[in-house]
Amino acid sequence: MSIDAFLTAQGWAGATREPLAGDASSRLYIRLYQGSKRAILMIDPQDDTERFAKLSAELNSLGLSAPTIFAKAPGLMLIEDFGNAQFAKVAQERPELEVDLYAAATDVLCHLETCPVPAGLSRATPDVLGQMIEPAFTHYLPRLGIKNDAAAQTITARLTDLLSLHVPDETVLVLRDYHAENMIWLPERDNLRRVGLLDFQDALAGPPIYDLVSMLQDARREVSIACQTATLRHYLDRSGRSESTVMPMFHLLGLQRNLRILGIFARLATERQKPGYLSLIPRVWGHIRTSLATPVAHDLEPLILDLFPEPTPERFASRAQ
Repeated sequence: MSIDAFLTAQGWAGATREPLAGDASSRLYIRLYQGSKRAILMIDPQDDTERFAKLSAELNSLGLSAPTIFAKAPGLMLIEDFGNAQFAKVAQERPELEVDLYAAATDVLCHLETCPVPAGLSRATPDVLGQMIEPAFTHYLPRLGIKNDAAAQTITARLTDLLSLHVPDETVLVLRDYHAENMIWLPERDNLRRVGLLDFQDALAGPPIYDLVSMLQDARREVSIACQTATLRHYLDRSGRSESTVMPMFHLLGLQRNLRILGIFARLATERQKPGYLSLIPRVWGHIRTSLATPVAHDLEPLILDLFPEPTPERFASRAQ
């Protein structure tokens, strides 16, 4: 079905269309205005619409705020518009709210830890998580002219072993892209529903802490040290977990996530001609260095630093593709 036919069938034929900034996927978003009505048109060439709709209904049933689905067709979906109050935007305009915003987002994660994991999700075991860093070796290092050699296998194996040792054998619903551009502040709603959730169709059944890492080690914005400290303390208090258990897991999952992001961003720059993602890599590398400096990563630090150079602008410029 064409976009025009879909919108006509849903009564939005004459709506004003406002393209919105997309994400790292191939999905496109258009805000629709028609009188006092407003909605978002999602155009999804890979057609994850059914998955998105099922997870949205699940999240709403758990007392959270995911967009209501108004209509869908293959590759197209009309969903509720949560507005423009992204956490990143609100925190920039009102820095005094940053800690409160992140506390509210942390409450959502603590609530999810008490809820059953939806059926049908892939499980992110330590072995799976270890294999997920492959793009760092197949896309990021080649862009810098560095050969993918046996060191990659050694790093993957050691990280997998450490994850097996420190990550508990329990699963929660991992939203996966839980960061300040995918959360919308809805202060008119109550309690947990104040956090509007977006971009969760790649959700996994995975370890607790994963989304907390995603939120605090954000590739797109600097989370203040004060907010990081307050958020971690809030999580420990609300979850009842001990700092000695949480922090090794936090930094190992941070290494796993950020090594993968290096590769994903390099691939986006090279294969989809989105060079802007390269400007985010120094921040991602900073997160990696922070986690490498912790005791749990003692054995990984020399392996990674021997293979991965500092991501200077000169290195990327000299290897531009």
